[in-house]
This record gives sequence, C-alpha cells and structure tokens, in this order.
Amino acid sequence: MRVLVTGAGGQLGGALQRTAPAWAEVNAIDVEDVDLTDAAMLTARLVVEAPDLIINAAAYTAVDRAESDEALARAINADAVRIMVEAMAGTGGKVVHVSTDYVFDGTSSAPYAPDAQRNPQSAYGRTKAEGEDTLRAEDLLVRTAWVYEAGGANFVRTMIRLMKEREELGVVADQVGAPTWATGLARTIWALVEKGATGTFHHCDEGVASWHHFAVAIAEEAHARGLIPRIPTIHALTTTEYPTPARRPAYSVLDCSATRELLGDQPTPWRDNLCLMLEEEVKLG
Repeated sequence: MRVLVTGAGGQLGGALQRTAPAWAEVNAIDVEDVDLTDAAMLTARLVVEAPDLIINAAAYTAVDRAESDEALARAINADAVRIMVEAMAGTGGKVVHVSTDYVFDGTSSAPYAPDAQRNPQSAYGRTKAEGEDTLRAEDLLVRTAWVYEAGGANFVRTMIRLMKEREELGVVADQVGAPTWATGLARTIWALVEKGATGTFHHCDEGVASWHHFAVAIAEEAHARGLIPRIPTIHALTTTEYPTPARRPAYSVLDCSATRELLGDQPTPWRDNLCLMLEEEVKLG
C-alpha cells in the first residue's frame, strides 16, 4: 500500500516513519517538499504521489500565535485537509487525519468520548475542528493530546531546558489532560489502519495529569537519568497567574476506550512512556 505521510519532520511524522509496518510503502513529505497553503501545489503533488492512503500528521500547532494568525492556521489545519480529502475521493483512497483535544471546551468533568460535542475556545481549536469537518465517513480521525517525542519541540524538552537553567519555576496546575508519547500514538494509528477503522477514535497514554504534575514527574525522572543536575522547586500556578493569548481547556482528558476495545490492547501509563522517551533523550546526548 502506498502511504503518504505529511509533516515528515514533526514529532508524529517521524514516529510514523520509524514504526511503519512492512506492508506500508511510505513516502513522507514536509514543508520543504510542498507548501500546504498553496492549493495548486498540494493538489499537483498528490497527483504525482498517487497514494492509497494519506496520514496527515502536518498541522499548525502554535496555539498562541494562531490567535493573531488564524488565516494561516486555517490554511494548514482545514483547507489543506479538504484538498487531501478531495484528492482521495477522486482515487478511492483514504485519509487518516490527526486532531486535538483543543476542539473541546474543557468544561466536562468526565473524559470526552469521540462523539462528544465540540466547542473549541481558541483559533487553533477552531481550525482543527474545521479540518475534522472535511472528512468523509470512510476516512479516519484520530484525536490526541499533549504529544511529545525525543528530539522534538515539546513540553518535556522545554521543561528539561528550564530545569537546567533555574532552581525554581512555575507551572500551571489547573489544566488537566493526558500526556502522549508520539511513538505510542504512531503505533496506534498504524494498528487502526490495519483494522480498517473509519470514523473517530481517541488515543492518549493512560492516566491524567496537570501540567504541574507532569513537570514534577519530568524533573524526577530526568534527574534520575542525569539529564538535569538537580530537582528544582516547581510552584503550582493557576491559569490566571499565567495568562496566554489562547484560551486552553481546563479539562481535556479523552476517552480512549473504543480504541483499546477495537485493538484489543492495554494502554500504557503516561509515566512509563515518559521514561522511555527520556531514555531516548539520554542516547541523543
């Protein structure tokens, strides 16, 4: 099967390439190969590639910057997805699109099911929801959250950098979600494709955490592996004490039970996957 992976240089794009099954003839492209905001260029590239399956791991993910640049976010997160879907509709192919917990407003007190009502509160969330709306019944939507990967640009590596520099730092404690290792997400996506899944599924690592809780775990595990010289004092902040341009959901835990039931596997606790990621960071030096 000819599989086109977009966002090749990103965390998930790289993980999808590393975990690709033998049956997948993968070609991965990134921004230097095609400008997703250029409809004609993207359409022409899809004709040349002629994939049986597109896994769209490309996205505009600068959550705060999207508040002042929503048009660009929409071009990548929604318009480009529509072009991919239209191309696959013409060839009988399928699109796998990766989306986010930010399509929900965060007012729930229970994990969001795949069919839960969306109500995005940010430009990023709105444009990702618009991208979801372009998909057909035969396509596959996978929502995830708080993604990180060794070597990538993410919360874990930002925390490690700050913890090397500071003896104290503050992290928001009243936003709750589920950290997700990109490698595990990639494996789930490939498994869903093998099952012929369509519709909407969720994947995150098992358990919940606030950003503060996550940061404390990062400090403990990174120090144990010699990645930081000491465990800093990590102060718990409220969202109002750390204002940002974009409004973030206070509670964005995703219900992944349908995914686990279909695949017949068990979720991995997020701290276990954090440790695996940190071991890779050690190897990267």
